[in-house]
Amino acid sequence: MKAAEVVNDLLVQRFGVAMAEIRHETPLRNLRMDSLALEELRVLIEDRLDIDLDEVALTSRDTVGALVAAVDGKVAA
Repeated sequence: MKAAEVVNDLLVQRFGVAMAEIRHETPLRNLRMDSLALEELRVLIEDRLDIDLDEVALTSRDTVGALVAAVDGKVAA
């Protein structure tokens, strides 16, 4: 499963974000993702893809695209 699919699926299923709201350039804060939600999302992504995102520092100001790129980088490593 691709990183974008996992991120989108989790945002929709776990955090109730409408698929239409999820775009590459959308800041995570616009999806109502605060620091606690981002931490939960990080853990869920790690579990789903069996990767370690501890070194990835994301904030609600980052975009969906930045998150997907960070996850892609870890999956490829």
